[in-house]
Amino acid sequence: MKKSRSTEENSGQEPKLLPLYMQQKLFLILLFFLLLFLYLTFSIYQTIRGNGQDYQRMIRSQRQAHYRSESIPFRRGDITDRNGTVLATSQAVYTMILDPKEILDPEQPYHSATVAAISKILGDETEQVEKFLSERSGKRYARYQRQLSFEDKERFDQFKEAENQRLKKLWAKQRREQKKSKKEGEEEKLQQIGGVSFELSYKRNYPYGSLACTVLGFSSGDGTSGSGGIEQYYNDKLTGVNGRKYGFLDFDTKLQSVLKDATDGNNIVSTINYNIQSAAEKYLQEWQVDDVGSKMAAAIVMDPNNGEVLAMASTNRYDLNNPRNLDPTVYTDQKLREIGRKKLVEGFRKNYPDQGSVTDAQVLSQYTEDELKTAGQKAVWDQLWRNPVVTDSYEPGSTVKPFTLAGALDEGAITPNTVYECKGFIQLSDGTHSWKIQCHNRDGHGQLNAEQALMESCNIYMLDAAFAEGKEKFAKYQHLFGFGEKTGIDLPAEVDTSGLVYSADALGKTTLATNSFGQNFNVSMIQMAAAYCSILNGGSYYKPHIVKQIRNSNGTVLQDVKPELLRVTSSVKSCDFLRQALYQTVEHGTGQPAKIQGYKVGGKTGTAQKLPRSEKNYLVSFCGFAPVDDPQILVYVIVDTPNKEGEDQASASFATKIEQKIMNDSLQYLDIPPEGKTDPKNSLNESLSAQPEGINREGLGAGEESGSAAESSSEEESKKEGPGDESLSGEGGADVPAELPSSSENAESSRAETESGRSREESSSGTKAAESAASAR
Repeated sequence: MKKSRSTEENSGQEPKLLPLYMQQKLFLILLFFLLLFLYLTFSIYQTIRGNGQDYQRMIRSQRQAHYRSESIPFRRGDITDRNGTVLATSQAVYTMILDPKEILDPEQPYHSATVAAISKILGDETEQVEKFLSERSGKRYARYQRQLSFEDKERFDQFKEAENQRLKKLWAKQRREQKKSKKEGEEEKLQQIGGVSFELSYKRNYPYGSLACTVLGFSSGDGTSGSGGIEQYYNDKLTGVNGRKYGFLDFDTKLQSVLKDATDGNNIVSTINYNIQSAAEKYLQEWQVDDVGSKMAAAIVMDPNNGEVLAMASTNRYDLNNPRNLDPTVYTDQKLREIGRKKLVEGFRKNYPDQGSVTDAQVLSQYTEDELKTAGQKAVWDQLWRNPVVTDSYEPGSTVKPFTLAGALDEGAITPNTVYECKGFIQLSDGTHSWKIQCHNRDGHGQLNAEQALMESCNIYMLDAAFAEGKEKFAKYQHLFGFGEKTGIDLPAEVDTSGLVYSADALGKTTLATNSFGQNFNVSMIQMAAAYCSILNGGSYYKPHIVKQIRNSNGTVLQDVKPELLRVTSSVKSCDFLRQALYQTVEHGTGQPAKIQGYKVGGKTGTAQKLPRSEKNYLVSFCGFAPVDDPQILVYVIVDTPNKEGEDQASASFATKIEQKIMNDSLQYLDIPPEGKTDPKNSLNESLSAQPEGINREGLGAGEESGSAAESSSEEESKKEGPGDESLSGEGGADVPAELPSSSENAESSRAETESGRSREESSSGTKAAESAASAR
């Protein structure tokens, strides 16, 4: 092959080098970049060395910003009895918080050691902990277990500290033995406990379980709201304000924090006496479980001189620590569904009164079995959580007779020596028609003065006193004593009886007569107790209250609840007379089972037939006090529908015996000394054989008192049951139904299951009379 000339010429020549100045220029450029690289490397090193911690804090702050703004919970205030016994408190509990992302991070040394620690301290299976973490592997915040005690938290923290120290020592030993490098040694720190924190919260605790449950009520899990009782009424006092902890970086990139402490709730000192409350509940439960028992029984104990409630109890009981827990042996699924069916049908009939063509089966067809059970549970809870002393009303019966006498005495209509004759009945007439009202002693008491009338619980004397007083003044004293008005007690859901008491304009002869001995109008237990207290202290009506003091979390008194005098109900002279008359009622009258050895006790029995009258169900009661000459304590007990048949229920001694036991214990707890020895023949054992207040059945003596239909039956039917009439029947075609003043809403809240459409005044003829009476008010 022939080579080109140029190739031949160049093949023998050496390659040309860059000129010297070019080589020098290139060297300087390379040197510049090398020096620049070294400078930048040195600067970065200096920055990392000098400011690394600041940058680490910045990164950590950004990474943990979620945790740096933390809520600090307030502590709900305590509730104590009057002597400092804690009835409700808030205990510190902790929630274990896990950081699944950090724990499972393979570059972090936490996984196996942390899982093992949680399993060991909490007793959970390792697989359970692993599953929890894996299901939340991408999260930085997960609540693992709530309501751990302080001891649980301390046990974990102490174990963590000790275990981490042990693992560090083990790692150091391995590094020395294997002569590993520091970096290699750090890789061995995979066995450490971390990624676990605890959040503080509070759990409401009731040390005595069901004690005073309807008085205290209960609170929500977070302590921000109360349900029932003091917990609800004083919720704004018991509730505090949460605090806050904030984290941020200052201008020097240093992590700073600001703490705003929580404001704890105030503490409530109640007027309740723990010992008296316990006694009241004890004897009510003994009655319910070991004795005759009843649909419901309740008691209230008060200081007559200032309106303080010392105890308030009923057979409605539930565990405050588990308020929704129902005994499965009592409330089976079948039982709950039965209750649910009844309540749902009742609710439909109430809400849709014009849908009478809809059958019960059609109403219930739209509900599942689970929904029926849920409705039953709600109905049972509503019943158990009720405080019948405050929320329920009933016809009082003869316990109201002292107030009838008080008004008549103060108005000068009668004097203590005024005598009326009781022939066992009285015939009332409006000129066209007549009504017969009977006393419980069908043979009559004969001539009685005021004291004797109260001792014998004579109906005829009471209506004669009311007639002498007149309906306007009678109605005036009913309201002075608080009937038909709320007492204003500091507890929620007080029943409104304003529509269940007659106005003066609505009172006719028969309603005035029956009202005078406690029929045909409704009261509540708290109304009756407060009214009695005013008679016992000389006529001062104090607002009943359940709270004595409010203190802050440090114990400083913020508010003293002083006795609040609302009005004067009766004269001192009349009150003195009534106290002595009530003493004689216990010594020689219908209240003899209430006697206590060594003490002068006064009181009054009551028996009221419930609506509907035809069912022959009764509510019996007793209101007692001691000592008679200087009353320091009042105990009022009602027994609703004793577990007896018909008129066998109508014995006020059921309530009297419960009251006697509560009173006896309370006198000891209050250190009220005996006044002296009583006549042995007036001892409790002797008095228990006395004839109780109740129905005057064949073969019984005249010492009993009636609240039955037989009290006021027509002459033609005096020896047989009348057609649903309790207190009277009319002659000549006139018939007044035994109902209460119309107030359907209030009537439904009444324990006595009161009815609406109450007749107000006597009518002029047959059916028109009843219709006129029902719309007269």
